[in-house]
Amino acid sequence: MFQSLESRHPKFYQAFRLFVVIFASIFYAWNLRCFAKTAGLFPGGFSGLSLLLQKIFLDYLHISIPFSAFNILLNLVPTYIAFKYIGKRFTCYSIIVIILSSFFVDVLPPYLFTKDILLISVFGGILNGFAISLCLNVGATTGGTDFISIFFSHQKGIDAWNYILLGNVLMLVLAGALFGWSIALYSIIYQFCSTQVIQFLYKRYQKQTLFIISDKSHEVYLAIRELTNHDATLFHGIGCYEQKERTLIYSVINSEAKRELIPLIRSIDPHAFINVVKTEELDGRFHDIPHD
Repeated sequence: MFQSLESRHPKFYQAFRLFVVIFASIFYAWNLRCFAKTAGLFPGGFSGLSLLLQKIFLDYLHISIPFSAFNILLNLVPTYIAFKYIGKRFTCYSIIVIILSSFFVDVLPPYLFTKDILLISVFGGILNGFAISLCLNVGATTGGTDFISIFFSHQKGIDAWNYILLGNVLMLVLAGALFGWSIALYSIIYQFCSTQVIQFLYKRYQKQTLFIISDKSHEVYLAIRELTNHDATLFHGIGCYEQKERTLIYSVINSEAKRELIPLIRSIDPHAFINVVKTEELDGRFHDIPHD
């Protein structure tokens, strides 16, 4: 939906994008303040690490340091890498998210919705994932590990998520050793719920395979190429039931393009047979949507 808005109304989209970034930043900070921080939970990434460092300094050294100081400092190097290698506008919007969310975590008043830490873990994780998904869908991020994973994926061809997961595990082990293992275990529930929501709402890196049988294969191929910038392969075969020659178009696309592409194919050929298969793993040349 957001990609369609960007292509059709580019000027309006930039204003809309800024509004979403500001709203998501405040919402993300509110969730951290009223759910994660109030319950003593530690989300994944640099936000969780910042909360952990803040609590260590307060409980063990009796020094109160703002969340923003830790979060902004930790994001300096990843932000520079993103600005240089990923995308300047993408990084600038992400800087807005980092600064605003860091500031509002410090200034928003705490509010305890419930004393049930399991409910806080589940619903806090869901709201956290929703806020992050809003940022990701308009071409921004909450920073930190997102910058690192995108850099290694696009520039180095390395999947860094396992290393990031290992970093989160080490952080939770330290948190469990210092503040109790129940907090670490509830933090895992928080992170799991957040991840599931992001996977459901953010489709950029999810891919799907199309198998299309159509008598208008050339027109269908042109629609795929123009809308998604992806190519396709044409197979010739025989339909077993009618014993007539058929053409099969094979193409892999980003999942978010499917919403517009399927109705477009239907408008070209109402009788087209379309099979959409979720692609679990892809190795080879593939056009990823560039970060602006």
